[in-house]
Formats: sequence, C-alpha cells, structure tokens
Amino acid sequence: MGASLSNLTETGGDGSGGPGLGDIPESCVACVFTYLTPPEICNLARLNRAFRGAASSDYVWEPKLPPTYPQLLSLLPPENPILSKKKDIFAFLSRPVPFDEGNKVLWLDRVTGGVCVSVSAKAMSITGIDDRRYWSWIPTEESRFQVVAYLQQIWWFEVHGLIKFPFPAGVYSLSFRLHLGKFFKRLGRRLCNYDQTHGWDLKPVRFELSTSDGQQVSRECCVDEPENSEMGNYNYKRGCWVEYHVGDFVVSSSDTLELRFSMKQIDCTHSKGGLCVDSISIIPTELRYRKKVF
Repeated sequence: MGASLSNLTETGGDGSGGPGLGDIPESCVACVFTYLTPPEICNLARLNRAFRGAASSDYVWEPKLPPTYPQLLSLLPPENPILSKKKDIFAFLSRPVPFDEGNKVLWLDRVTGGVCVSVSAKAMSITGIDDRRYWSWIPTEESRFQVVAYLQQIWWFEVHGLIKFPFPAGVYSLSFRLHLGKFFKRLGRRLCNYDQTHGWDLKPVRFELSTSDGQQVSRECCVDEPENSEMGNYNYKRGCWVEYHVGDFVVSSSDTLELRFSMKQIDCTHSKGGLCVDSISIIPTELRYRKKVF
C-alpha cells in the first residue's frame, strides 16, 4: 500500500508515466484540504510539490483560524514576530503563547483550531497571599507558569480572578487545576507530603463563574475524600493534579467578554491547608471530554 501510494505521487501507479497525484491542479488540492484537519494537511503536504503548494495557501488556512485571530495577535507583546501567512499564524498560535506579563497563556487546539486560555494563580486575587504564615510560592516544572501557590493553613479561603478576552462564538468550559499535598523531588523521585493537608473533606468548596452578559454558574465540590469514604485507604484526589470543572458558558458574538471566576471555602469553624493552586483553564467544551476533569 505504501509503495503504491509512493508511485502515485508523481506518475501513474503502473510506472508508465501516466497521470498521478502530482498532476492534480493545486487549486483542486486546496479545495480538498479545506475539509481536512491541520495535522492531516501537514501529513499530505509531504507527498509532492502540488500538495506542498496547496498546504501553504492562505485559502486553506484562513478557515482554520478563529475569526478573532487579529484580536488574539494584538494581545501579544510587541517582540513577537510579525506574521503574514495564515499557515504561519496558525503554527505560531498552536503553541502556548504567553501574554499579560507571562501570567496568561493562549493557544489553538491543533486539530479543531479552538481557542484555549490559561490564567496563572499569579494573576488571581488570593486572600492572605502576601502573608507567609498562610501561603507560599513553589517553583515547579509541573506548571506551565513554572510556579504554583501553596496554602499551608488558613480559615478564610478565597481565590478569585477576572479575564477580558475576545473568545470566538461557541461554548466554553472553565476548570481550576488543583493539587492536594505538597510535592517535591528527592533523589529524582516525585514525593508528596500531606502533613498540612486537612479540612477539605469537612465542607465543600464553592466554585463560581459569571460573564459580562449575565451568565452565572456555580457548583460545590469536596476536594478531598472523607476518611470513612468508600475509597478506603486510596484517595485518588491526593498527590496528583486534578481539573475541577466549574461550569460552561456561551459566547454568542466575537466581542470581548469579561469573565469572573472564583473558588471559596469561608466556613470559619475549621481551618484548611495543604493545597496547591496552579491555574484556571478555559477551553471549548468539546475538548473537555479529552481531559480528565472532575
């Protein structure tokens, strides 16, 4: 099969010099490419010159880009390269691109072209974050932002943030990325300490989001399992990063949307601690089912 396809790239499959894939007009190839995903286009571009030419056409890549891509490019620092070809713009945006002093990241899904955003804990307002008795910043390679906020102990737990962003029309999901326990490396092994992890099984955390056009979503969830749970000694919420789904919201136009989000546990009858807060992520809802989200 592979050999036959190789023979067809320029000449007929029987080796007689008859018509082959290389004889297909580039404009026809480009029309077909508009129905394919970016990875499929890049793979087919290796076949022959006509396919390579079609795979570089703005006609092919324009519909792969979100309608708001000019606004996305305007968010980026001026030192980023100036790109004119639509293929180059897609390739650039399909990698995580930091903006807002590196505290936020945007990227396009490489298959669907969906717009995704992540906001670091550094860009959020966290109660008591400047008091080292309660919080500390931990450098780590486990975060795309290279640092996470670690809570030692506190009574009033509240984290909230705001982002104004030109989302294309669609349905999006927002999730918090959290980790129970303080992780570290020793002799090359990843280990976790749970000495300060407490209070999260007593009362649920309240997650909320609201948009500037009036949408509101809230849910409550315990971020730790009680000791007498059906899980026994195994707690799948500890020692790993977990995405906690806050809710979905709908974008009906390409205007800049203001989005507020928060998580809180303000029952002061007990303290809580031993929690890492990394970031929030906003992705098209269709992509959420690819990820492990609680």
